[in-house]
Amino acid sequence: MEQYNNKAIASLVLGIVSLVCIFLGYFTLIGIVCAIIGLVFAIQIRKAGEAEGFKPTGMATAGLVLNIIGLGLCALAFIACVACVGIIGTAGLYS
Repeated sequence: MEQYNNKAIASLVLGIVSLVCIFLGYFTLIGIVCAIIGLVFAIQIRKAGEAEGFKPTGMATAGLVLNIIGLGLCALAFIACVACVGIIGTAGLYS
C-alpha cells in the first residue's frame, strides 16, 4: 500500500509540474513528458486497486485529472508556440 501512496504523490506532483510548464513556452515539451509519466503512475494505481480490491486515494484521482488536463493544455500550448514561430518566420519572406 505504501508503494501506491508514493506513486500517487509522484503522479500529483508531475501533474502540477505539467500545469506549471504550460506558461514557460518551449518547456511545454517537459510538461508533456511529465504528464505522460504521471498518467502512467495514476493508471497503474487504478489497475492495482481493481486487482487488489482497494479504492485509490484522492491524491491518485487528483493526479490523474491534473495529468490529463496538463497533457492537453501543454500540447495545445506547444502547437500554438510552433505556429507563432512559423508565422513570424514566414512574415520576413513577404515583407
